[in-house]
Amino acid sequence: MEPNTETGLPLVKSRSGARVLIYSHDTFGLGHLRRSRALANAIVEAQPGTSVIIISGSPVIGNFEFESGVDYIRIPGVTKLHDGDYRSLNLNVSLDEAVGLRQALILQAAKAFQPDVFIVDKEPTGFRGEVVPALDYLKAAGCKLVLGIRDVMDEPALLVPEWERKGAKTALIRYYDEIWVYGLKDVYQPLKALDLPQDVENRITYTGYLRRDVPPTPSLTKYPKITKQPFILVTTGGGGDGDDLIDWVISAYEADADLDQPALILFGPFIDRDKRRSFVERIAKQPKLDVMSFDNKIEWLMKKADAVVAMGGYNTFCEALSFDKRTLIVPRTRPRLEQYIRAVEAERLGLVCMLSDYKEPRTPERMAAALRSLSSQARPSEVVIPGLLDGLDRVRERLKVLTESRPQFAPAYHQAAE
Repeated sequence: MEPNTETGLPLVKSRSGARVLIYSHDTFGLGHLRRSRALANAIVEAQPGTSVIIISGSPVIGNFEFESGVDYIRIPGVTKLHDGDYRSLNLNVSLDEAVGLRQALILQAAKAFQPDVFIVDKEPTGFRGEVVPALDYLKAAGCKLVLGIRDVMDEPALLVPEWERKGAKTALIRYYDEIWVYGLKDVYQPLKALDLPQDVENRITYTGYLRRDVPPTPSLTKYPKITKQPFILVTTGGGGDGDDLIDWVISAYEADADLDQPALILFGPFIDRDKRRSFVERIAKQPKLDVMSFDNKIEWLMKKADAVVAMGGYNTFCEALSFDKRTLIVPRTRPRLEQYIRAVEAERLGLVCMLSDYKEPRTPERMAAALRSLSSQARPSEVVIPGLLDGLDRVRERLKVLTESRPQFAPAYHQAAE
């Protein structure tokens, strides 16, 4: 077998099954990882023989199960500080050195794996431009490049200068064969404010939201007794920025002894330890509240719940729609308005109700009233929106087109390496 002159690895002349590489923009929380996992699992289920590798910096990626045909490469993590800056998560190196290491590993994975399709999540250039060398290499090799973005990125006034500063718009125009928006055009157009050239607009596919199902095997986590009766599930995703929501829910039960329906609060793996300790002490005093630390198969809990209270991140929103749950969205409004914009549009369509402290004070009475009204709220299925949850089907359709257009042999990789 002829060696690749740049990597020193054997050059694969033929192979069975398509190869998909996914870059998951994971610097904070679980959102990007869980979306990438849903995509990867759906891809291999639809196309047996396909291999998918997820590149991620998430420290908890090993806690999740993946379908046969899916694996991951864990690159050194980075974490976001309270002032908005970043640092290396575990290594005692500078941020620049950590990014340089991540960049080298991403490029090496691209060269060694030789994907037919490279799906980049959210950031066209990756974290601090780390994915650009891989884009250059794969573009020259004839790999199809796809940018996948959620339905809402941020308010236009912040998104436009941020993308200009990062060179994201230029990268979008230069590299990407397709742009997949995991939402509906009639709900929100996340790239509209960028004033993209028409040929780039033509590359955009609105897939619909990504439907979720319960994992094939139940969670091994023991559920509290509170889940044996109708209960409200309160979830903040990864939990790193969910303190305000948890505090607000607990304060409602502390202030209103007549709240009948119990609630289970799911912390998430990234909650601050001191906050967690304080919340546990308060929850222990409330007979209608209970708590769990983390469940890597939250879909089972979501299915069991009578209603959901959440911050309204992309994945939780998809799960609430998929499991047809009455949902109260309490969106984060700092540092981005992404969740608020999604909640406003979803409430406009009648899919959820929203409670926000963006323009009104955060009082226990407001939360108690919102929790009490959940039982009479309409379910998402009572609103008919064509294509709402067709996202995974559309992704599989587009991926089939892209992989079938690739040659069976990969001489381009040898040429690019030379």
